[in-house]
Amino acid sequence: MGNSFGNFFKISTWGESHGIAVGVVVDGCPPGLPITRQEIQFELNRRRPGQSDITTTRKENDNLNIMSGVYQGLTLGTPIAMQVLNKEARSKDYDNIKNKFRPSHADYTYYKKFGYRDHRGGGRSSARETIGRVAAGTIAKKILYFANNIQISSYVERIQNIKMPPINFFPSIKEIDASPVRCPNIRIAKAMIKKIKEINLKGDSIGGTIICRIKNIKTGLGCPVFDRLEADLAKAMLSIPATKGFEIGSGFLGTHFLGSKHNDSFFIKKNKIRTKTNRSGGIQGGISNGEEIYFRIAFKPTATIMQPQLTVTQNKKKVKIKNQGRHDPCVLPRAVPIVEAMTALVLVDHWMRQKSQCESFIFK
Repeated sequence: MGNSFGNFFKISTWGESHGIAVGVVVDGCPPGLPITRQEIQFELNRRRPGQSDITTTRKENDNLNIMSGVYQGLTLGTPIAMQVLNKEARSKDYDNIKNKFRPSHADYTYYKKFGYRDHRGGGRSSARETIGRVAAGTIAKKILYFANNIQISSYVERIQNIKMPPINFFPSIKEIDASPVRCPNIRIAKAMIKKIKEINLKGDSIGGTIICRIKNIKTGLGCPVFDRLEADLAKAMLSIPATKGFEIGSGFLGTHFLGSKHNDSFFIKKNKIRTKTNRSGGIQGGISNGEEIYFRIAFKPTATIMQPQLTVTQNKKKVKIKNQGRHDPCVLPRAVPIVEAMTALVLVDHWMRQKSQCESFIFK
């Protein structure tokens, strides 16, 4: 029913926003991988609510419990179950929308599909579900580190019309997290924060784009024809709540080029085949070509706003609705670790496919 992701490295997330807990089961992780609760908690802290004055004021520590699959700091090769308790839910904030459909939310579609829905905080459609993805993605990142020091860097590139210029370095987590908006350009980050606060004071919301970059990927990841690497990345990114667009390499801008200007020419560097440009975004024919992989994800303005809106009830009556509760005026800062997690899950799955054809897993 769409709650699982991956083939060789498979995750299944569970839980609702205002339920007892949320979590994930990871199946397919090789034995002997060194992983600690602290490593996973670090990534969850980057995603958690209430971490700055430009995010939701819901205060959740998101403390992780590893319930199975890890012993004495090493994975056992058995399913890894992880759980985070919901401790600060205020379900009463949603009493006024119990039978109303919030504009641009999943309320209506969930109700029509299942005939019943958990209205508290959006239930299963809430971004709180992504806790399990981030926890599982941390394990995937660790595998990729051992695979070939594969590194993933995601950061906020644009908030509405405020955009950072391209950078010629690969930003670290420290550089990205230096600002609460997670833009590595401090000057632009300050302008983004100011904009988010202005919009929030008006009871409105704002969107933008996140860039994800991957380095140290060897040639050969990706499975033609339907499991192309960029196709799986697109599916992963568009499964994240509030996403509305995905483009890789030159993306839509590439449609303005002629083929003679857009093609990535090959050359030899240190006895390796490379491309002079990288408009393909590191993937050609659905398979990684050894260059840096980069793509962009568009996030819409948060659907929940603090302004009166017209809607209808389950009984098809026209009503006005005004949301209550605690919500992000902009989802992008907290979406950065989610983007990284989903990227890692795709890459580790494809790496395992490739690895299964020749070598065993050895962690040293």
